[in-house]
Amino acid sequence: MLSKHITHQTSKNSNTFIYSTMARPTPVSSMRNEHWMFDDAMNERIRSTHAPDGRVVDVTQVLQVTRNVLRHIIPNINLSMNGHIDASDDQTNLSAVDGALDALHKICCELSCKCSRGGDAHATTMAIFNMLSSYSWGAKVVLTLAAFAVNFGEFWLIAQLCTSNPLAKSVALLKQPDISEHSQTLKSHFDALSKLINAMFDVTKCIVELTQLHSSKYISISEPPLSTAMAHIHTATYWIIASVVACTGQITGIIGMRHVFPIPTLEAWELSSLAHKVSSIHEHLQSGLRLCYERIDEKKLMEAFEHFKRTIETPQVDNLKILQNIFGKEENLLNPDRAEVCINVLRRKHVLLLISDLYISQEEIRVLEDVYKERVSSGLNYEIIWLPIVDRTTWNDDYDQEKFSKLQSIMSWYTVSQHVAIEPAVIKYIRGEWGFVKKPIAVTLSPQGKVLCPNALNMMWIWGNSAFPFSSEKEESFWKATPWTLDLLVGRLEPNLPTWVSQQKLVCFYGGVKMEWIESFTTATKAVAEALGIGIEMVYVGKKNASERVKKITGLIKEKELSRAWEDNNVWFFWNLLESMLYSKNQHGKTIENDVIKQEVMTMLGYDSSKNGWAVFYTGSGGMVKANGEKVLSTMDKFDEWKNLAKQMGFVPALREKLEGAIPRHHCTRLILPSNGGRIPERVQCAECGRPMELNFLYRCCAE
Repeated sequence: MLSKHITHQTSKNSNTFIYSTMARPTPVSSMRNEHWMFDDAMNERIRSTHAPDGRVVDVTQVLQVTRNVLRHIIPNINLSMNGHIDASDDQTNLSAVDGALDALHKICCELSCKCSRGGDAHATTMAIFNMLSSYSWGAKVVLTLAAFAVNFGEFWLIAQLCTSNPLAKSVALLKQPDISEHSQTLKSHFDALSKLINAMFDVTKCIVELTQLHSSKYISISEPPLSTAMAHIHTATYWIIASVVACTGQITGIIGMRHVFPIPTLEAWELSSLAHKVSSIHEHLQSGLRLCYERIDEKKLMEAFEHFKRTIETPQVDNLKILQNIFGKEENLLNPDRAEVCINVLRRKHVLLLISDLYISQEEIRVLEDVYKERVSSGLNYEIIWLPIVDRTTWNDDYDQEKFSKLQSIMSWYTVSQHVAIEPAVIKYIRGEWGFVKKPIAVTLSPQGKVLCPNALNMMWIWGNSAFPFSSEKEESFWKATPWTLDLLVGRLEPNLPTWVSQQKLVCFYGGVKMEWIESFTTATKAVAEALGIGIEMVYVGKKNASERVKKITGLIKEKELSRAWEDNNVWFFWNLLESMLYSKNQHGKTIENDVIKQEVMTMLGYDSSKNGWAVFYTGSGGMVKANGEKVLSTMDKFDEWKNLAKQMGFVPALREKLEGAIPRHHCTRLILPSNGGRIPERVQCAECGRPMELNFLYRCCAE
């Protein structure tokens, strides 16, 4: 008898989301379409109810109050207002939406009336569509959800107060059962209801955001991605209103049951099924919104980029406007003493923008620091600001922040106070116009904000402060006055060179990481020098990006007394100096056909990139000669063949002549250049045979 009574009550009072045979919307049966989409006829029927007349509703305010109502009812529900909809507090003033409050009241009545009588859910949904025909899609869903919040809130308010408030108790006796005694029985039901409400709220926010995008100047409703995202907004609106009808029906069903519990689990299942459908709609709309915001961000970025480009390329009174554009809202920097100062302190000063990622090496910082500190004794007035280029999307607050702070602590110049201080549009300009990829660069700004050089680090490495004000014109004039000499290569690194030259010694600088070759080469070369009766000084200069191996070999060279050997700092600087010369030449458009220094530097770098060693010989009178390790060792081993020639011409001229006729039948020469250190030359000649070299891409992780 009890079972029969429950079935009867459920059939009569439960208003789960059902459709009559004639009124039910037909889903599209296609593998490519979502299960919540409709056929063309149903889509047209929904659209035909939409006739907005331009009336404005502050949906954000209404949605905020609705959210607060629902959160009081279901404390653990996740109704966040993050993203692009601003949140406000409970003091929201709804006077601005008075025109919509009448519509909200009518929806409340429609829901209460139709759902209490067990009416057709689809018909009720379409009736609400017709009632709200003059409103935007966003206003439709917000007002409908608000109407549900009013009905649900009244129900819950009575349920909460009926045990302590006499008025609420009397109303409850007349209107609804005491659900507090059946909280466990109704738990699954309200859990399902909570999930559906959460999904409804999420979709409502998406619809509101999409409708608000219409007014943006950065995106057009007539073009993708907004037109694509809006294509199913009417369907999403239908399912939100339909879900409100279903939820209201469930609440009305609980009221109608009075003291008859439990209610069937089928109804909870239907709510869960509907929640799944609405959640799918949310994912679809979120995807469309994400593309829209990406497009908007792209347009905003390009607008800011063009603004910065115009600013930096327009003559200024001073450099302050440029600096303010670089840092945007960030007005403060950290000075060399780590005190926070206003950016105005750099006004009308020569400024070097040191641009790098978080992987700038301590060697680069150390060398730049030496030049920077020497400026005072040289009477030069310029400052350096470090601009870290970081990916905000992958920033790790622990690892990256620690690395950022550590770099800050070892820099003796101005730094930004936060890693996000540089405007994204400026970063785009730095990458696109100044060519920054990974290798640090230093852009020179004059006191008037004019860019004097897109990368002054090269000339600072080569000539130090003598290249001030570090302009491209100064760099060009220095190159015109600089010949290819050993002093250019090692003059700043080997203090003994002038003494050796004055003593008419043969000087040899060599490199490589094969210990067997080093032993053979040094032994053979010293034997040749002894046979010619000339003094010799040999210096090991290591290999680029092989610090650990070079350290080990340096130790063995010193232990076996094979030759002199540079310390780590000099080895690092030597190879970076060579690369700086190459990139400086590239910056000025020089080619190996019209520039001897560039040709010689590329040959040296080619030697280092190959597996074998190499050597450069120099005497004050005979000039320089160089060769790769295999050729030079073979030539030394065959010294008897050119011994007389060496006695007649001198060591260096004789060796040069012998090497020119000793091209091996097979050779494999490589030249490895970082892809981000400046413009890579399209055509490179082999250092051994002069033929054009093939260009290949090498991806390398380990610097060793």
